[in-house]
Amino acid sequence: MDDTVFAPNNLHHESIELFRKSDPQLRKLASCPFVHRSDLIDEIPSDIPGVYTVGGGRQVGKTTLLKQWMLKLLEEGKNPSDIWYVTGELINDHHQLVRIAGQFSEDRKKSQMSYLLIDEVTYIKDWDKGVKYLADSGIISKAVVVLTGSDLSFIKEARKRFPGRHGVADSPEFLLHPLSFRETLAVKKIFSTPELVSLARLHDINIKKMDILFSEFENYMIHGGYMTAINDIASNGRIKPATFSTYSDWIRGDMLKRGKKENLLHEILSALVRQYGSQTTWHSIASMTSIDHHATVSDYIDLLCDMEVLFVNHAIIEHKLCAAPKKARKVFFTDPFIMHSVRAWLEPVRQPYEESVLPFVADNEKAGFLAEGIAIALCRRKYRSFYIKAEKEVDLAYIKDRKVCQAEVKWTNQIRSSELGQLLKYPKGVILSKQKTVAEIEKHPVIPLPLWLLDF
Repeated sequence: MDDTVFAPNNLHHESIELFRKSDPQLRKLASCPFVHRSDLIDEIPSDIPGVYTVGGGRQVGKTTLLKQWMLKLLEEGKNPSDIWYVTGELINDHHQLVRIAGQFSEDRKKSQMSYLLIDEVTYIKDWDKGVKYLADSGIISKAVVVLTGSDLSFIKEARKRFPGRHGVADSPEFLLHPLSFRETLAVKKIFSTPELVSLARLHDINIKKMDILFSEFENYMIHGGYMTAINDIASNGRIKPATFSTYSDWIRGDMLKRGKKENLLHEILSALVRQYGSQTTWHSIASMTSIDHHATVSDYIDLLCDMEVLFVNHAIIEHKLCAAPKKARKVFFTDPFIMHSVRAWLEPVRQPYEESVLPFVADNEKAGFLAEGIAIALCRRKYRSFYIKAEKEVDLAYIKDRKVCQAEVKWTNQIRSSELGQLLKYPKGVILSKQKTVAEIEKHPVIPLPLWLLDF
């Protein structure tokens, strides 16, 4: 192919060793204290032609994932010329996309299988038209095409536009999350895999291990599951101001590209931070801003959810196992690092890590809301999750084996039965605590929250 603009990301065409040492993402990985290898690298099919999507928020590591997957293909003996990486940032529209993909397919027509990776496909105007044409015309019939995008709406669009064009793989859609608490422990090699399994099953718990577990959870409340922030702390003992601004700049930039106004985004995010962890409605958020109509608030929050910045935790209708659409909602950030980055934009200081993040996490009440958000964010990756709104609320209700499981997060040094009134009505309700021992309150298990999170 003749598109030299893509050459820096396709160094494997010259040599695999050059790709390993000089590719922009792989070179950066080599200098990091910690490197994460996502399970998705082994889940994305390499032998079934079709169109596959990898979604995930900004800066979560999608480009790095693609480069690691490319390296895996090369190490398996795939022909380097059969693998081509392009970025949507350098492709204007679907016409150019069809030309590039068509030329690649023509060059590889004698290959049994080729691999076309289109990173940040949503940058390309009318990208879906281009991919649909390529699929319908048979141009990519012998190719594994992997598309990435930084919002969930692009996956929904792909599902709607390309039914039956995904080959016969079990799943054509993949979502890359920030690291879970368990994955973070694994990346840092805090515990061995057998130790993590033993801890998760509540075996072999001792004071030393619990102290380490809680210390690492406090770190997780700061850097979340973002490798850049994790490596910042490992290298410098702090998260650099530029790391926070890089993420918040992406949020603002992506919202502006979607025609949204920065001042309204600022107001809505400010309102959400002020009442973090509390029940709310779009009307009440609108009343805290200059916005006239709650539909505008809903629109902005929907987009932020698509971008994996926020998620909405709905109240549950227990007998129907579904959300109660008319009841108040609770809105959380999908990861603590995102919240800290947003706050660094909303309330600018010279040194966000020292002046904003550390005091926030040291505040027991604020840390409690952060802990609740982490518990729900990680649980919802595995189960459909809600909260219970009754006489009093229960923080978390998730569906497991068609049954509702209840959990209450109590990130305080003392837990009183009177604070658990609603949870105690459920025989199998669990209390997730700041205490470092496993205990019981009125026959309800009290489990250290960091320990419980090892299951997710």
